[in-house]
Amino acid sequence: MPEKAADGRDGEMGRREFTRFGLLGLGLLTGGPIPTAAGAMTSDAAAGEVTLRLPVPTGPHRIGVTTMYLLDTTRVDPWDPVIGVREVMVTVFYPACTVSGRPRATQMAPGAAVVFGQFLPRLHPGAPAAGVDWAATVTHAHQCAPALPGRWPVLLYSPGGGDPRTLGTHLAEDLASHGHVVVTIDHPGDAAAVEFPMPRAGRDTVRVSVFRGDPRADPATFDTMIAARIADIRFVLDSLHRLATGPNPDAAGRPLPAGLGTALDLRRVAAYGHSAGGTAVAQAMDDDPRIRAAGNLEGYLDRASTDPGVAGEPFPIRRHGTARPLLLYGSEDFGQRAAIEQSWRGLSVRPGGSIRQRRLPRAGHWAFTDWAVFAPQLEAGGLMPTRTRADLVGELGPARSVAAVRHQLRSFFAAHLTSY
Repeated sequence: MPEKAADGRDGEMGRREFTRFGLLGLGLLTGGPIPTAAGAMTSDAAAGEVTLRLPVPTGPHRIGVTTMYLLDTTRVDPWDPVIGVREVMVTVFYPACTVSGRPRATQMAPGAAVVFGQFLPRLHPGAPAAGVDWAATVTHAHQCAPALPGRWPVLLYSPGGGDPRTLGTHLAEDLASHGHVVVTIDHPGDAAAVEFPMPRAGRDTVRVSVFRGDPRADPATFDTMIAARIADIRFVLDSLHRLATGPNPDAAGRPLPAGLGTALDLRRVAAYGHSAGGTAVAQAMDDDPRIRAAGNLEGYLDRASTDPGVAGEPFPIRRHGTARPLLLYGSEDFGQRAAIEQSWRGLSVRPGGSIRQRRLPRAGHWAFTDWAVFAPQLEAGGLMPTRTRADLVGELGPARSVAAVRHQLRSFFAAHLTSY
């Protein structure tokens, strides 16, 4: 049954008062009331650019974070064969032992932040072309903090088509704070902006998306995107197995946090993804027995159709059913909701499988991402039209949408990753 949740908009903010969303996260963390009074204007805002805030994680663990540059020499890049091998960038969030002396990481790397800001209006018409310092948003995760001793379940995250991995930060941080190692994956050539730690022939330090429209509008592009993502997910999992057995998989040779390899419980691996990422993780689970469960946040389970009005060919998991737990989580107000749900309809359950289906009320497609908190902040600051905000995340206020999505993912993975 669709999830029943309270809805409604939060109280008004001052034109450029984004501090409240840091307090919003504190309300989620403590269970206390969410303040509606505006806080002090940030220095960036005073200079003409605003800094967006992420909600505070709700779990008991402090969070460490690192990035890895992974090189798959067995594949040619599907979007640009001149580059040759397939490069993948990931961010790893994990429970930390101590964060003393470890600064909090920014959400986006500086170069990627600049390119993302330039690319954004192409991704989302009505989003601001200027006025936001995308490099200034600070996470709640501490750079290269030593990992908390223990064996933690591993979650892989694939973002929506064109989105960078960094737009899944609030959910990754929350899951890590509750005792998971969360690996968010960028898919270069697909993601709006991916920054690499070292140069390579055939690309700039920051690589931009090849997409110039909805990739699902072209069946061949959609097929390439999903196939590349599935291969990336499986390659990242291979790299984590290398890390767990000792060798550092970072292709730039950068040191990794102490204890990270031994913190990975690779007997308990699951994946979740948004939109195209949801499609990819569902099929990756079907292909790879190492992935024990998958959360599909509003991704199709059929291929794009060459004939308007005709359903596309189902992916294999849709044809033969799921043999492992699958979460299908949609939004009430997404314009393509009927097509998404049609692609889910008739999915059968094989031995060992289960399906949990939920719907986020009064919410839009990007309410499963950091846009859930960013779009309302931009609207309140006069940097995003109300119509764009509604199209992105719907009318459900961020306090409720963030709490609902976090709860659904935590409860789903808790139900299916508690045993070996």
